[in-house]
Amino acid sequence: MKLSVFGSLWIICLGAALVPSKQEPSPQKLTLNKPLILEKDKPVYMLTYFRQRYPTRIEIDAKGNTVEVPLPNPMLINKLHIALSTDGRHWTPLNDNKPVWDQHVRDPFVRKGPDGIWRLLSTGGGTGNNRQEVGPSCLYITSRDLIHWQLEGPLSLMKDVRNDSGTLARNIWAPEWYYDQKTGEYLLVWSSSFEDAGWKQSRLWSCRTRDWKTFTPARVFFHPPYSVIDGTLLQAKGTYYLFHKEEEFGVKTGERRAIRVATSKSLGGPYNLVQGSLNKGQIVPVITEGPTVIKDPLKPGWLLLYDYCMTDRFGASYSADLRHWTVEKDVAFPAEARHGCISLLTAQEAQTLHATFGNTH
Repeated sequence: MKLSVFGSLWIICLGAALVPSKQEPSPQKLTLNKPLILEKDKPVYMLTYFRQRYPTRIEIDAKGNTVEVPLPNPMLINKLHIALSTDGRHWTPLNDNKPVWDQHVRDPFVRKGPDGIWRLLSTGGGTGNNRQEVGPSCLYITSRDLIHWQLEGPLSLMKDVRNDSGTLARNIWAPEWYYDQKTGEYLLVWSSSFEDAGWKQSRLWSCRTRDWKTFTPARVFFHPPYSVIDGTLLQAKGTYYLFHKEEEFGVKTGERRAIRVATSKSLGGPYNLVQGSLNKGQIVPVITEGPTVIKDPLKPGWLLLYDYCMTDRFGASYSADLRHWTVEKDVAFPAEARHGCISLLTAQEAQTLHATFGNTH
């Protein structure tokens, strides 16, 4: 990424909808990105993501059968990508939108802990020959400078959980972590399913740790009356907000793959659903997933980012109260960015990232 002190870079946000739903806004126009200007002591936002264009779209036909609809020009780069922004709406990718580290990373959740260590959790990573004994895993990765990363290893968070048939979970998707200041523990949250596909009858699960070596047994964290994935948390005004994806579609439910929110006065829950204004309870258009939310850098309120996973583009919505959301139209994101996570950086951290991963054009 080029910064004002070092030059400037312009990018465009791509993404035309293939078959827009009745709720989905018209495809974004090609947008020339605003140059990112770093100012002394001004914080910068970091978007971590991977890149993908899905090869197929899963649908349910009129008979209730699962069918896969081919999508054009698929691609997948399960590796860490980074982009920077000062307004949360216009993002400049580092390293010409190529990976900044040659390691498997998907759905990268990156935050700095109270000890100054950046911790990354990633979907996948494998458990080798032990999967039949301990189930699926996610990857745990650390860094002290966002430049050099250390693979700490796989976390088999569902190893002690089986369903009524004695079967281990199929997956650990989109793991995230949060520091609980009241207890001094780290809370980990992810989605898992025991069905033949990770999106079926999925719940959000959680566990806790103090040292990232021993973990409490996994327990159900959030089980709404629908399949749920991609949970992310925000604390604001004494309330915890759990943004998540309702993963339902088919003859009985209709198209319901989009973001919803639930609230609680306690980090550990229980969480109660908030009825959004779209599609009988949702807060952003379908088909969307991978939410991440921050205080709006430009005006009082909050900014929610998500990706339109079937049409290869990113979106953003604004809210003044965390309940009523309006889609932002003047946005620009890295091409094929998927499932992002926003973190706040200092200007020095952003400058160091640029100096290491500067773009070539």
